[in-house]
Amino acid sequence: MTNTTQFWGIVPAAGVGKRMNAHCPKQYLPLFRDHETVTCTVIEQTLHRLLSVDLFKKIVVAISVDDAYWPDLPIATHPVILRAQGGRERADSVLNALRALEGLANENDWVLVHDAARPCITKEEIELLISTLRDDVVGGILALSSHDTLKEVEGKQITGTLNRNRIWRALTPQMFRYGLLKKALEATQGNDAVTDEASALEIQGFTPKIVEGRSDNIKITRPEDLALAQFYLTTQQSTTPHS
Repeated sequence: MTNTTQFWGIVPAAGVGKRMNAHCPKQYLPLFRDHETVTCTVIEQTLHRLLSVDLFKKIVVAISVDDAYWPDLPIATHPVILRAQGGRERADSVLNALRALEGLANENDWVLVHDAARPCITKEEIELLISTLRDDVVGGILALSSHDTLKEVEGKQITGTLNRNRIWRALTPQMFRYGLLKKALEATQGNDAVTDEASALEIQGFTPKIVEGRSDNIKITRPEDLALAQFYLTTQQSTTPHS
């Protein structure tokens, strides 16, 4: 690919996070910001980590139309960040963000899609994903191999045991060519099997690559995850120089 290939970020952030049982969507819950004693929201921490790579032309954040929290965040006016309309499902939000880049992104540009609720992503992890995949024709995802024994279940009955050597947990960012990802999401709109970007490509017959990520790149889903994310952020601060 040419040296003019550009990188774009997408952060779907239209969810409400019902499992958190919080007073606001989980992306707006407070965390301590990197190397500072002040607090910031989960999504601000996530965006600061993405911006630290200093490679993205723009990062598109997909926000619900009736979101009353986003406009009050200082990062909402950052020159690299654009807002797109969030959709009913994650795939809809990502597709809206891709459409917001029409006229800016080229077909072979790279798009990195990252969960708003993964604030512990590191600069080094993002750079590893990019350096591993930047010459690939399709792209791939960060993922973790499974160390647990995994069971197939119907109701509350175990029906089998999966081969964990072939099982990986999908993480984000997920990195794909702009044109390829956009076409795959358009072709699979409304398909409940599309739970991440890679699955949309898989349905279209592509085989995305796996890049091994870090175990501290967790997604905040339940109340206890917030404290765990704070622990990981504190640990990362003590082991990684501030950039």
